[in-house]
Amino acid sequence: MRLTRSSRSASTLLVFACAIAFVATAIGTLAGGTRKFFDDDPIPREPETQDASGATPYDINLIWDLSYNLFANPARNQPKIRAKNLNTIDEVADSSWFVNRILSQPLNVEDVGRGPVTGPGPAGRLTIIAPKSAGAAPGFLARDERGSLWFVSFDAKGQPEGATSVIMVANKLFWALGYWQVENHLIVIRPDELAIADTAKWKPPSGKRRRMHRSDLAEVLRRAHRRADGSYRAVAARGLPGKILEGFQYYGTRPDDPNDLVPHEHRRELRALKVFGAWTNLVDMKAGNTLDTVVQENGRGIVRHYLQDVGSTFGIGANGPRDYDEGWEHLYEGDPMWKRLVSAGFYLRPWQKADYPDYPAVGRFEAEQFDPREWKPRVPTAAFLMSRADDEFWAARRVMAFSDEMIRAAVRAGGFSDPAAEKYLGDVLLERRDKIGKAFLPAVNPLVDFALDDAGVLTFDNAAVRAGVAEAPRAGYQASWFAFDNATGQARPIGETGRSPALRFQAPAGLPGETGAYVKVQVSAIDPPDPSWTTPVEVYFRRQAGGWKLVGLERLPDAL
Repeated sequence: MRLTRSSRSASTLLVFACAIAFVATAIGTLAGGTRKFFDDDPIPREPETQDASGATPYDINLIWDLSYNLFANPARNQPKIRAKNLNTIDEVADSSWFVNRILSQPLNVEDVGRGPVTGPGPAGRLTIIAPKSAGAAPGFLARDERGSLWFVSFDAKGQPEGATSVIMVANKLFWALGYWQVENHLIVIRPDELAIADTAKWKPPSGKRRRMHRSDLAEVLRRAHRRADGSYRAVAARGLPGKILEGFQYYGTRPDDPNDLVPHEHRRELRALKVFGAWTNLVDMKAGNTLDTVVQENGRGIVRHYLQDVGSTFGIGANGPRDYDEGWEHLYEGDPMWKRLVSAGFYLRPWQKADYPDYPAVGRFEAEQFDPREWKPRVPTAAFLMSRADDEFWAARRVMAFSDEMIRAAVRAGGFSDPAAEKYLGDVLLERRDKIGKAFLPAVNPLVDFALDDAGVLTFDNAAVRAGVAEAPRAGYQASWFAFDNATGQARPIGETGRSPALRFQAPAGLPGETGAYVKVQVSAIDPPDPSWTTPVEVYFRRQAGGWKLVGLERLPDAL
């Protein structure tokens, strides 16, 4: 269900909701149809009208979650339907899941380089209040002298700058892409400047919790990379606001959140991680790397969903370089395993031919062998499997919206001491960006940015041609015009189908002029470089006092 008015009056009482739906359907049937558009379409923000203050933390068994996604994921056998959280112009509205930034907002280089940072890093001495309880990287939870809460994580022993650089760079990119992100700061820590709170507890191998000692801190730091001067480089992540609920899953809904109505596998921003993950090599997509919190908005509790840990990106992770097959194969794939076995190892995959320069802070990350259509995370989520060509197109436009300078600014945030490593990471991201555009922008009819002026001139753009990843259709475009009845859904042709070599059409005579009138236009390519361009993009405009307003866009049918 898209974000139209019929999906906005959510109720926590299923029977009540079903009754309303039944009555609304009956009324619509008697009236001869239901309205397709309402006065506030397209809505800019997803309605979250219910109070979710009662949501409580629950523990997701990560082993079960991994096994379910890897072996029993029902999305493998489900039809790929259109994402259900779209507004009427085929866009993702702002929500507690996603905020439109790159492409939708005029971000500049400084914005991307700053990312989610809203203030200074830790102030003064840090006091440890608890050791880190999850994740592979060494770290702890601490408060600074202002009382602010910080999650501190280090580079793994023998891997200087690896984990901390990755966290900082990926954090900027995913913030710009639109995901809720933690505010991160690069810091330097000296052990003698750390204090341990009397309330800090430590759980040794014996299993009995006790007060944390300096020797326990030494055990944490033993697993971290110690620099020549005795200091440690770390990332301090500001504690998130609200009540912590643990993570979210990439399928189903959260049962204690009355606003969580769209199954997660049908949220476009989660499906889009197939493309964003390919760009950045975000191999570790799992519930354990997400975080939900209850925050207060307009006097009620709202569950906000964070991609809390995007550090499993590029070519290195918390414990060191990626395995050679990460990003190329799932943790378990029977077909390539058997082929390698029966061929005595002569069956080679692209990752076995990839060349990785020796940049320890970057790890195994390259662009020459990279094929975004073949990229794979460790475990395929339901959202990953349900991704369609229109979801991938939507995501690819955002990747291509990053200028070279924006990408370089995000990479500089990694604080690389080796300029060559910084340059290499930027170069790979640029090349992978361009491959993303070439793979996904031409795969559907790529027409965007439709506008209709008072003189009846329709203008639009071709995202694939604009990005330089496809040639313009040799014979131009064609457009069919209709007067659209919003109450019944009936469309009456206006004039003949027109042709144009350019990205503009003059409306035929007979275009309705009264306020509140609707027109529908179907636009497709003639003799295009990809056959998918012959499937028309359907756009709808409503006449209002200030002119024509785009209120609808449909790129692909609801079911494929």
